Amino acid sequence: MAVVKARKSDVDLLARLLRAEAEGEGTMGMLLVGNVGINRIRANCSDFKGLRTIPQMVHQPHAFEAVTHGYFYQRPRESERRLARKVIDGQRFWPAKFSLWYFKPPGDCPATWYNQPFVARHKSHCFYQPTAETCANVFNTF
Repeated sequence: MAVVKARKSDVDLLARLLRAEAEGEGTMGMLLVGNVGINRIRANCSDFKGLRTIPQMVHQPHAFEAVTHGYFYQRPRESERRLARKVIDGQRFWPAKFSLWYFKPPGDCPATWYNQPFVARHKSHCFYQPTAETCANVFNTF
């Protein structure tokens, strides 16, 4: 059962984001990016207040480097669509299970990012989740 509403075009849009942001990180890396995106829609806190749809989340200004810098042009493949459907259906994967941020630093992961604690690194991406005090919604179960 979907945890956010998603039409076919939304699945395709999320699949394009997964591919553009994390194709080099493998299947798990793309799932983790998907978790962060879905968490942003569900969280309604911090920089993500008012995001309710996949298009709003993907096209939020300055949210995703691949969208900002033009890596986002590739069509989704069925493999990315399957991954997008998994996260839309509520499958969560550590370390992005509750994360709202990730980035790819040139070196070590900082202890905090946007004042949020570091969770873990997956390949070249560092993941950060809010505290319950700053964003309780992201910790809600489906």
